[in-house]
Amino acid sequence: MGAADFRVGGRIFATLAAQSLGYGNLMLSPEVQAEFVSELPNVFIPIAGGWGRMGATHIRLAAANEDLLAGALRTAWKIRLEKNASAKKGSAKGRKRGRER
Repeated sequence: MGAADFRVGGRIFATLAAQSLGYGNLMLSPEVQAEFVSELPNVFIPIAGGWGRMGATHIRLAAANEDLLAGALRTAWKIRLEKNASAKKGSAKGRKRGRER
């Protein structure tokens, strides 16, 4: 059985894949990740490698209070919603173009 994950529209915005190490994982944008890390570097840590460069971020669970965790989860959820909406618009445009041919 895998780690707990949190999804919107079937897409992951947070996981507990690194819970055994004391981290939760948030799927943020690189820009939001940079803001979070600069504001609270003892709480937010970019995940190593390509995932981290795309915005995947550890949150130190022991260092985050309930309000901070809820706000970070809400931010990740909103980012995922926006990506889902953008992807849906893009696929609808592709279908329309395909019919014109």
